[in-house]
Amino acid sequence: MDNSYVPIRMRVEKIAVEDPERNLRTYDLAFEDEDAGKRFNYLPGQFCEMSILGKGESPFGIASSPSEGDLLKFTVNRAGSVTGEIHYLREGDAVGIRGPLGNWYPVEKLKGMNVLIIGGGFAFTTLRSLLVYLLGSRGDYGDINVIYGARNPDLFIYKNEIEEWRTREDMELHLTIDSPVDGWSGMTGFVPSVTGELAPGQENTMAIVCGPPIMIKFTLPVLTELGFPDERIYTSLERRMKCGIGKCGRCNIGSRYVCIDGPVFSLAQLRNIPEAF
Repeated sequence: MDNSYVPIRMRVEKIAVEDPERNLRTYDLAFEDEDAGKRFNYLPGQFCEMSILGKGESPFGIASSPSEGDLLKFTVNRAGSVTGEIHYLREGDAVGIRGPLGNWYPVEKLKGMNVLIIGGGFAFTTLRSLLVYLLGSRGDYGDINVIYGARNPDLFIYKNEIEEWRTREDMELHLTIDSPVDGWSGMTGFVPSVTGELAPGQENTMAIVCGPPIMIKFTLPVLTELGFPDERIYTSLERRMKCGIGKCGRCNIGSRYVCIDGPVFSLAQLRNIPEAF
């Protein structure tokens, strides 16, 4: 059994810049030890701690899907000391990961149901993992609808895949930006209000939400108003996670720890956790 405290050594295989300011980058990581790769089993919604020797570590949601092969994908926003060091990485450099950590989106419960995916900003990472996973076994699921919002068009991540998703006939993709921008022909408005306007049907539908905390806070009541029961609304929280294994105590909410009891919770579970959102 692998030691959860010891990072797995990975190699940076590919780096993609996601925005004009070069603050969002996606890293494809390869296992240096083939056996470690075979033992690494995960599902959409889980996360890893990525580390650079002597610099520290930070948690990131896994953006790749287990259906895509052995490479792991992480999208990193440059926002602090560790993420700044990650942005100095070049292809071929070594990094460490600990994981997979946390729980996952309810992929088994989604089978036979329609799926509504709602995301915002660069928090779309684990939702990308989920969407690719669902599309890889398309016959197991009903209608797939995606609502994805960003502050402006430059801040959508996975732009090449977005263009591919737009052309698919077996899913619907709705993109929205916060405020009007010259040349933008898509929807305009914050994700909660756009969700209310689109009014996706809740019958036999599971809703999965991930994004900035403020987006989640105002989107969940919209889904309730649309008739979604608490048991069919799931969201992913990323609250002050540090160690990833429930030892440091930074991410506790009441008696729960986001890093081990989550980060994925149903709204029914959150109703019973004080100050969850």
